[in-house]
Amino acid sequence: MSSNSKKFNYSGYSDLCKALLYPASVALVGASDDTRKTGGRPQQFLRRAGFAGKVYPINPNRTQVQGEQAWASLAALPEVPDTVFVLSPTDTVVDTVRECARIGVKLVVILASGFSETGPEGAAREEELRQIAEETGIRLLGPSSLGVVNPSNGLMLTANAAFAEPDMPSGKVFVASHSGSMIGALVSRGKARGVGFAGLVSVGSEVDLSVGEICMATLDDPQIEGYVLFLESLHHGDKLKAFAREAALRGKPVVAYKLGRSSAAAEMSATHTGALAGEDDIADALLKDLGVVRVEMLETLFEVMPLAKKLPLERKTTKRVGVVTTTGGGAAMVVDQLGIRDVTVESVSPETLAKLQAADIPGTAGRVLDLTLAGTKYEVMKKALDILLEAPEFDLVVAVVGSSARFNPDLAVKPIIDSANHDKPLLAMLVPDAPLALSQLTDAQIPCFRTPEACADAIASVFARRQPGLQATAGQVADARSLKESDAYALLDQLNVPHAPAATFALDAAPTELPFAYPVVAKVCSAQIPHKTEVGGVVLGIQNAEQLAEAFGTLKTNLAERAPGVPCNEVLVQPMRKGLTEVLVGYRIDVDAGPIIMLAAGGIWAEVMKDRSIRLAPVTVEVAREMIGEVRMLQTVAGLRGTKKGDLEALAQTIANLSNLAVRPDLKVSEAEVNPLMVMPEGEGVLAVDALILQA
Repeated sequence: MSSNSKKFNYSGYSDLCKALLYPASVALVGASDDTRKTGGRPQQFLRRAGFAGKVYPINPNRTQVQGEQAWASLAALPEVPDTVFVLSPTDTVVDTVRECARIGVKLVVILASGFSETGPEGAAREEELRQIAEETGIRLLGPSSLGVVNPSNGLMLTANAAFAEPDMPSGKVFVASHSGSMIGALVSRGKARGVGFAGLVSVGSEVDLSVGEICMATLDDPQIEGYVLFLESLHHGDKLKAFAREAALRGKPVVAYKLGRSSAAAEMSATHTGALAGEDDIADALLKDLGVVRVEMLETLFEVMPLAKKLPLERKTTKRVGVVTTTGGGAAMVVDQLGIRDVTVESVSPETLAKLQAADIPGTAGRVLDLTLAGTKYEVMKKALDILLEAPEFDLVVAVVGSSARFNPDLAVKPIIDSANHDKPLLAMLVPDAPLALSQLTDAQIPCFRTPEACADAIASVFARRQPGLQATAGQVADARSLKESDAYALLDQLNVPHAPAATFALDAAPTELPFAYPVVAKVCSAQIPHKTEVGGVVLGIQNAEQLAEAFGTLKTNLAERAPGVPCNEVLVQPMRKGLTEVLVGYRIDVDAGPIIMLAAGGIWAEVMKDRSIRLAPVTVEVAREMIGEVRMLQTVAGLRGTKKGDLEALAQTIANLSNLAVRPDLKVSEAEVNPLMVMPEGEGVLAVDALILQA
């Protein structure tokens, strides 16, 4: 073993972690003698990095590869390697994996592409790989994986050309990326910032191992203190959820950059919830609800981890930011970027201002404490930081430094470094290009930024993550069908979701008396007609028994014309109710994220405004209150400026109650939507006046 490898005791690690990051031996199937070729890179990189384990080049056409003994086949090896990297063409992969399973290899990394993404023939090859893994227990990484890297022990088991660069720094962050090229990009960018990694895995197509399972296998590794994920999709969401929850319990921050913010909405389901809750909306809710820091900018990946560590999930914050600066313009950019992300910079309190004045701190204190050029002195910046970091009005402090950061870092940057041990997070944003100062700040574990955009992205993203809540127990529901509205109300009763009174009657027998007063609405009631308005199945504003009889006739005529042959022999009648506003509350089981709950502007505006809030279900009443605060339309009934206040507390309770479908697998509900839900004046509750539920 190398000197680095001797530091580690692998006895407590999972077999998968050992095969991924600490294999004692690796075999390279399809190893090339030409180091310029893809098949020649892994052997060259392993030797150059000083990998202490055994390396077995497999090439049936050569007795030597790159000056080392080559082997004709896996069967010819003197031992079973822990890990095999398959570098040979696509058409050889299945047979090679089958041979690996036969001899007892723990992990196979597959470089080749040409599987399900290429059509039926490739999909069939991929299915063969999946079956081999399921039947034999062998673990597969890829296809389309560029390999695995562990800088601490020289494991450069990769074909990524970026790893030709020498002297790769080690670190405490583990990277799992769907994109193989990104692990090389992250390493090169990280090296430029003095940021190293504890391991990097190119996940590829996830035919077997997924991002979540890989990361879960490494959680016991003491060399890993945090995770960076580069995600192209959220397939295998159950494993990602399990990992993220466990990482949160262990205090290991997870940061994610996910593609797909501009992708089209998910395929429309039976309810508006399916159309409104687009794929990325659900992914965003999933990541944040699991405590993951989802960043918008690639650069933030390198800068946010120290902040995520300094501001752990369990610490309650009110998202209050203080800013001190030696350059007003630079600070204004940070304030502006934070404002775009709904993070407010707090002014210095009168008590803190008095302390600053007593300490003879120069400058002005408004929204920002601007020390001006007079603040470009060690003692001035240090005193100011000491006072601000103790100030109770701030959850974190940002120090924005001007030109001195490049030429005289001792003046305004060193006091930031000397304040690093304070319990409250301290960040630095350097206006000039100041690589030396950035390096010093990085070494001191101070979150430091080159741009106001990245600085604001990091702060907003860390504030946006949430402590993981209750776990859902409801899973995918097969063959779910729409309930007729009367049955939907019966199910809502089981969940304590209030609804307007309702009575059902035969389509051919309009009632002369009702159990409630006019005016009323009459609606066709059939499981086969989930969207009643599309067939003219709703008549509003009925004032008396005569109009009710006419409405029944209208519904019968409309059904005959617009839904011929569709079974419907019932009409549901309800009293007309009017609230202060209408909302939509929807529940569904997403194929990747699992159960979700959504609150949105309701009625006819549901799909137009797309003003909504999404969480993993179930949610508490407290979380439901947060969701209400995120829907802009509901601010109109929040009692602002003397306006009438809606019963938002009853709304919060109803959201939480409907979300409990996530822990009621016995009800076998795949989707449930109340739209509209009337929000009545404060103290009068909420009322569902339409409901669509899909149940097995």
